[in-house]
Amino acid sequence: MKNYTGKEKEIITGRKQAGEKMKFLLYAFVGVHLLSLNSGKAIYRNDMSQRTFQEIKEEIAHYGDIAKAIINLAVYGKAQNRSYERLALLVDTIGPRLSGSKSLEKAIQIMYQNLKHDGLENVHLEPVKIPHWERGEESAVMLEPRMHKMAILGLGSSIGTPPEGITAEVLVVTSFDELQRRAPEARGKIVVYNQPYTNYSQTVQYRVQGAIEAAKVGALASLIRSVASFSIYSPHTGIQEYQDGVPKIPTACITVEDAEMISRMVSRGSRIVIQLKMGAKNYPDVDSFNTVAEIIGRKYPEQVVLVSGHLDSWDVGQGAMDDGGGAFISWEALSLIKDLGLRPKRTLRLVLWTAEEQGGIGAFQYYQLHKANISKYSLVMESDSGTFLPSGLQFTGSEKARAIMKEVVNLLQPINITQVFSGGEGTDINFWIQAGVPGLIEVPGTTCALPCHQTCLILCSSPGASLLDDLYKYFSFHHSRGDTITVMDPKQMNVAAALWAVVSYVVADMEEMLPRS
Repeated sequence: MKNYTGKEKEIITGRKQAGEKMKFLLYAFVGVHLLSLNSGKAIYRNDMSQRTFQEIKEEIAHYGDIAKAIINLAVYGKAQNRSYERLALLVDTIGPRLSGSKSLEKAIQIMYQNLKHDGLENVHLEPVKIPHWERGEESAVMLEPRMHKMAILGLGSSIGTPPEGITAEVLVVTSFDELQRRAPEARGKIVVYNQPYTNYSQTVQYRVQGAIEAAKVGALASLIRSVASFSIYSPHTGIQEYQDGVPKIPTACITVEDAEMISRMVSRGSRIVIQLKMGAKNYPDVDSFNTVAEIIGRKYPEQVVLVSGHLDSWDVGQGAMDDGGGAFISWEALSLIKDLGLRPKRTLRLVLWTAEEQGGIGAFQYYQLHKANISKYSLVMESDSGTFLPSGLQFTGSEKARAIMKEVVNLLQPINITQVFSGGEGTDINFWIQAGVPGLIEVPGTTCALPCHQTCLILCSSPGASLLDDLYKYFSFHHSRGDTITVMDPKQMNVAAALWAVVSYVVADMEEMLPRS
């Protein structure tokens, strides 16, 4: 039997049964780090630390009433809609929060005060250096065979054009292979990529590497069909890369509609001429902060379960979905646990990352600062793919750890979230996942959305998990002007926060750590 604290007994005795069951969708990221047997015992290899799996199942089952108390508070009780209302206030007040901008730093200071006011512990800011890029004024106009003003969004870190712009004929291609085959035609032109959308991880390579490949064949600029699952004439921005030894050329995303139209016109024999003007500039790195708050563990305070989302966004829309929702359900998870008077054995640490959109810059510097204590990181969670209706948890780790996580997720039956799927990784936590603790992630498709953008099998330092989400909807709004609070649903965020709180609390409070491979 689990030995409950007085407050836990009070919660169990006084809890109300959940009402109507709810089924929702969400996406977030979790990694699990395992400690040595002498510090908050780890279930290790083939030896379950002298405990049978049945005993572990029984321990987890005893959290059922606490899980229901968290769900009741988040979904039906006084905390319902709180994460949505908190998020709406921030994004309506501050707006988008681009890396290096004053609005991001203002948001960080506001969140620092919010977390202190919420009564969380050890609230502090950890300084980091982050990129500073500004898009400036930008435009693209088709001059031939007719006048047509195009909607564009310059890509992050792109250089600008000369003040008079770049005016050139276009070459339309649908793949990098086609570009290579037609390389002699590309010199002195603007390359337009009209790649089909298959899924994000496969298609994003054109946004990330399109300028590099176009420059290699002598193009003056590149325009990329927005990486989006659906479009209503909405360009979608995002980070792109340059390569040493390859000329830097301006690059921007255009709408799906314009990319397809240009492609059709060229197929009919039309000569397309576009004038591109971009005032984008890169500036020296600036100071910023990862924002940290905790509930300090009662038994193993040096051990950490980390929950996180990123506070920065792109400079269009409000950054409500990407990643305001993930940041705010992570805050809400700690608020729910605190409001119930719960204090797990291990420390629950909230981190709101800065400069995730530039490739996990804040998270990487956090990792560099804290990796000496890597053995003390028990669980690493990141929510960064929307907070829609959750149907299950994606997990990467050993089979024994997966079996345990299935039991933890079974505690979510009151909201019909009981499935554990494979594959959990996130930009901000993969620095931990790649550090060497056993576990295997097979990244599906030809490329992944990690900063390296390479096909890979990763040996994990942390078993990883993520909540299964509606990515079609997510990538309809992702990195566009449509990413506003209107996309968010308070009821869905309630369930997302409840799930996040239950999983983080139970894993933080179990006597033993999850097993390594």
